[in-house]
Amino acid sequence: MKVFIETLGCPKNEVDSRMALGILTDAGYEIAGEPEDADIIIVNTCAFIQDAKEQSIGTVFEMAEYKKTGCRMLIVTGCLGQRYNDDLFREMPEADLIIGVNDYGKLPELIDEAVRKGRARHEREAGKEFEEFEGILPEIRNASAYLKIAEGCDNRCTYCVIPSIRGGYRSRRKEAILKEAEALAKNGAKELVLIAQDVTNYGYGLYDDYGLPELLADLKNVEGIKWIRLMYCYPDRITDRLVQEIRDNPKVCKYIDMPVQHGSDTVLKAMNRRSRKADIEGVVKLLRSEIPEIVIRTTIIVGFPGEKAAEFDELYDFIEEMQFDRMGVFSYSKEEGTPAAQIKPQVRSDVKERRREALMQLQQGISLEKNIKRIGDVYEVLVEEGPDEDNAYIGRTEFDAAEIDNAVIFTSQRELSPGEFVKVRITDAFDYDLTGEAL
Repeated sequence: MKVFIETLGCPKNEVDSRMALGILTDAGYEIAGEPEDADIIIVNTCAFIQDAKEQSIGTVFEMAEYKKTGCRMLIVTGCLGQRYNDDLFREMPEADLIIGVNDYGKLPELIDEAVRKGRARHEREAGKEFEEFEGILPEIRNASAYLKIAEGCDNRCTYCVIPSIRGGYRSRRKEAILKEAEALAKNGAKELVLIAQDVTNYGYGLYDDYGLPELLADLKNVEGIKWIRLMYCYPDRITDRLVQEIRDNPKVCKYIDMPVQHGSDTVLKAMNRRSRKADIEGVVKLLRSEIPEIVIRTTIIVGFPGEKAAEFDELYDFIEEMQFDRMGVFSYSKEEGTPAAQIKPQVRSDVKERRREALMQLQQGISLEKNIKRIGDVYEVLVEEGPDEDNAYIGRTEFDAAEIDNAVIFTSQRELSPGEFVKVRITDAFDYDLTGEAL
């Protein structure tokens, strides 16, 4: 039988889908490129915020339409399946099998059971160990692959549902990570994007100390890998040792994703974040002094319960002062079961949207100013798409993560292929993109 997986949400879900595909392939299933060609459709859902839940539910109903034209089974998995398992089974009869985030290893037997016995639900709590898979890995597209180094989270931010969905923090053994990195490289990966709910917490509970710097040093030896990118780093665990490894390791991108969430100590405390504004400022100063070329991406939440105008103004001034290279801004989403949902007063939706727009306009100007300074420089660019009818390619530098950061749109006198690296001279700059010519 042929299986198609539709993946929603964060990169962790993409890794879970990759593992599910490998497990099913090992069990004799074929992979379908499109849902209309599949006997079984799996929707790997997200339930982090309300918008994600709505998108996941809409996608499930969209995929259910294929049951009218040949699909034999619709499976809902991922965070929505974990968080609302009973509710989905009761209210979504279109789904034949509903499982959570910890059952991918049992997919073949769960599918067999559902075929024999009819509709089923299955969900278990996140275990204390990281579930490893050593089977077939699918081919890597565009030379970039996510590599999950840990699962779950212990940080307990008051707005976040992740610990209740994915359980406590569990680091993977370094040997397993290196083995998967080598397999990904053999399958075409040239960039490894290290992900976890908090990559800087790596090693906690498994080794004597935090072990991200040592892991990066070992990953440097994986043949075929050119870039190693760090996502989801907490400011309070960006140590001198980690900064030195980023600086001195030639394969580690001079880029760091460091969600700080706010710039007011009052709000940071209410969020149960460990860092305060002065701590964040110190980390940014350290990174930029030790690695002058580094690009810092961050994430901000506006409209957190109790956020007053004065605290938003403090946040605005903080962003203007920090001059983050990349920034995503999200309106706070009230999630049942979280401490923040009980905080009063909740900020009105229109106020949250105005504040989000104000920060995005501020960041747009910061981004344009930084991009203009790159005109005339030459960068190594990873080709992702092209050529189009105008002989233009799309790629990105080591200073940009796939799908969320700047792109480089450039022309080339010779034909290029996705996954290839090429030197590009920047000729023009826009708010979030660069244009150039391949050398």
